[in-house]
Formats: sequence, structure tokens, C-alpha cells
Amino acid sequence: MSERGDPADPLLHGDETDEDIILEQAETGLDEDDRLKPEFLSAVLDAVEDGDSETARDLVSPLHPADIADLLELTPSEQRADVAAALGDLVGAEVLSELNDYVRDDLIGALAPEQVAEFAAELDTDDAVAIIEDMEEADQQAVLEAMEPEDRAAIESALSYPEESAGRLMQRDLVAVPEHMTVGQVIDYLRDNADLTRDFWEIYVVDAAHRPIGYCQLSWILTCPRGISMADLMKREQTLIPVDMDQEEVALRFQKYALISAAVVDTAGRLVGMITVDDVVHIISEEAGEDILRLSGAGEGDINEPVMDSYRARVRWLLTNLVTALVASTIIGIFEGTIQKMVALATLMPIVAGVGGNAGSQTMAVTVRALATNQITGSNARRTIVREIRVALLNGVTVALVLGLGVALVFQNMPLGGVIAAAMVTNIVTAGLAGAAVPLAFDRLNLDPAVASSIFVTMITDSMGFLAFLGLATAAGLTG
Repeated sequence: MSERGDPADPLLHGDETDEDIILEQAETGLDEDDRLKPEFLSAVLDAVEDGDSETARDLVSPLHPADIADLLELTPSEQRADVAAALGDLVGAEVLSELNDYVRDDLIGALAPEQVAEFAAELDTDDAVAIIEDMEEADQQAVLEAMEPEDRAAIESALSYPEESAGRLMQRDLVAVPEHMTVGQVIDYLRDNADLTRDFWEIYVVDAAHRPIGYCQLSWILTCPRGISMADLMKREQTLIPVDMDQEEVALRFQKYALISAAVVDTAGRLVGMITVDDVVHIISEEAGEDILRLSGAGEGDINEPVMDSYRARVRWLLTNLVTALVASTIIGIFEGTIQKMVALATLMPIVAGVGGNAGSQTMAVTVRALATNQITGSNARRTIVREIRVALLNGVTVALVLGLGVALVFQNMPLGGVIAAAMVTNIVTAGLAGAAVPLAFDRLNLDPAVASSIFVTMITDSMGFLAFLGLATAAGLTG
């Protein structure tokens, strides 16, 4: 007999219930990359379509809230409300906080204000604000009116701060103690107050005006004698976050100083909240994605975004690109007679423009990232441009030698090889200059360098590529 036995043997599966099979399927609902398997999603959708809500819940219940959020995002929009209704309380506050903005708005739109208020009350302030802030004003007001006064006050306070600021991002639930307390008194205070938040790593020490004067990590408190004063134990040097600081700058501070959490202070220096590293991880991901999408002019680039919103976000940049492309087309038109006399020029000139465009994109991506991470300031901007020009010159000479030699051999025309080599060096150096200078110019004008840099860099490299190649070919007398 086989050691594993026959899979069809009733002795092996006879006692296995339908519920056991369902749970086994749920456990294997994720692939090796922690993504929901297509067959698992299909099983859930089929159960909902058949009206078998119990089976759908049994399949989904072992999943983490983040995975349930993924399931709802993968569900076709027309079926999403039915799936959410079938899953019932499995689609709770934690799931809503993990959802994509567009998907969450769809689901919240189908909920009563009292339900949304109930969900918001279960979440940290920053997560609750994320749910409420994008609602229509009338719906937002209805939800706030359905909340408990204390929760409502916290949400309204957060909404009073600018979008994407520390005030919107911070949590108001924290632990703060006066400096005269001892370690033992702090431990007793934490044990005796059940209403304190349980998600914290640091305790803030404040003065009589509630201004932070230091902090203590939990590990310090747990490993010190009870009689030690907080004034002697705390670390006075701390990174404080102004309440109106942009969230991208907050993320850079966390990254630079390797913070786990940080105190948020108002304009008077009073402690009003804290930001934790798990929130910052989301910011870093969002900001990086935004910069990449802005470089391409793709808007928010969300696959759940309504079609018309995507259309409006993208078409304006395509029309702008059309206008800039006319500049390159005009240059080609100037040399129409030259091209007619030597058809090889028409074959080769896209190479000069294309490689130059790629070189410009490389430099631009490096520059935009350096600006986003504060690596470029007024003190090193010129040095950065010079560096990129040097890199471009080395790249240009290398590519020009390969291309020039290849063209000379293929077309049996050494002057043509020399012209295209010279044009390639010229365009790649220009690309290096434009790729660094254009984003820096946008930044100097207080405009987002990621938004439109690519269009202008492409226009410069295309125009210069055609002008350098066709101009040098004419000057060299290649067409007689």
C-alpha cells in the first residue's frame, strides 16, 4: 500500500465535512506572493451569485483584513456591493481602512451615515479621517452628527488641517506624562487606565503647558528600577513634527532620523498627536507612485478610477505633447529638401532623437527623485547639473563611436558616420543638461517637477536631435 494512500479512499475523506473543505480552500486562497488566487476569487463570487452567503463568509473569514480589501478591489464594480453585503460584518472598519480610495467610496456610498460613524469610531483618528475626508459635504456632516461628541471633535479638528498634512495624518491617542513621575508611577498609570491606547512604543514627557520636553521608549521603562524619575530617564533631544508639515516632508524626517514614532505639535508647541511609522510607510509608497505617474502624465493612474476621470487627467498632457511635437516636426520641415536628396537621413534621424530622449529620461528621473528626497538643495544644484553633463558626455561619446562606425560600414559613407556620431554626442549632452535643468527650474518656480518635466525634456531632445543631425548633414555637404 502507498504510504500516502489513495486520495479517493473514503477512509481518508469520509469524515471530512463541507466546512472542512471550505476552510482548506480558504487557507490556500493566497499564492506564494500573498496574492489572492483567481480560482479563490471565482469561488467567492460564485457563492455570492448563487445566494450562498454562508459559504462566501466561510471562505473569506480566515483572511486578513488587508486580503479582504484586496478581494473587494478585485471584484468587478457591478458585483462589489453584493459581495460586501454577503460578507456582512467581515467587511469591518479595518477592511475599509485598507481599501483603495475609489472602492471605499463606492462601498461607503451604499452605507447609512450611522454605519459609517460606527466604523469610524473603531479606527484610529488618521484612518477615520481617511474614510470621511473625501465624502460629499452633506454626507460628511451626516456622519459627523451620528458620532459620539468626543470622536466627532477629534475628526473635525483633523479636518481643519490642510490635506496631506501632519494634522490629517496624526493619531490623537497617545500616552503623555509629567516629568516629575517615577518609572513605577508610570507603570501603575498604564495598568490602571484601561481607556489608554494600547498601540504605542514611546511615552512623551510634557511640561505644565503640555509641551513635549522629552520621550521614553517602553523598553527603557520596563528595564529601569521603579524609583527612577522620568526627568532622569527621558531623552530630551527629539524630532518634533509641526502640525501643518506636508506628509512628504514627514516621511523624509522619519527616513532620515530612523524614527518609530514622532510627536506632533501645534503652533504654540503643545503636544496634539503622534505619527507612527506604519502610517509613514503608506505615505512613502503613495508619494513614490504619484511621482512616477506624474512623470508620464497619467494622472492618479488607479485602475479603479472612473474612465472619465482618467480621460480628463491624461488627455490634457497628450494635447500638450501634441503641441511640443509640432516643434520637432517644424524642424524636420525646414530640412525637407535635404532629406529628399538623401533618403538615408530619414532612416537614421529617429535614432538620434530616440536615444537622446532615453538619456534625458534617465537624467530627469534621477533629478526628480533627488529633489523629492531633498538630496538637491541650492548649495549643490549647479554641481548636480555639471555632474549629469559629464555623465552624458561619456555616454554620448560611447554611443556615438558605436553608432558612427556602424553607419559608416553599413552605408559605406564615412562622412555620414561622422555626422551622426557628432549629432549623437550633441543630443545626449543636451539631454543631460535638459534632464537636470528642467526639473530644477520647475522646483525653483515652486511647481512640481514631476508633473510636466518629461514633456519639455522630450521636446528638447527630439528638436535638438533632428536639428543637430540634419543641420550637420547639410553643413557637411552630404547631399551635394
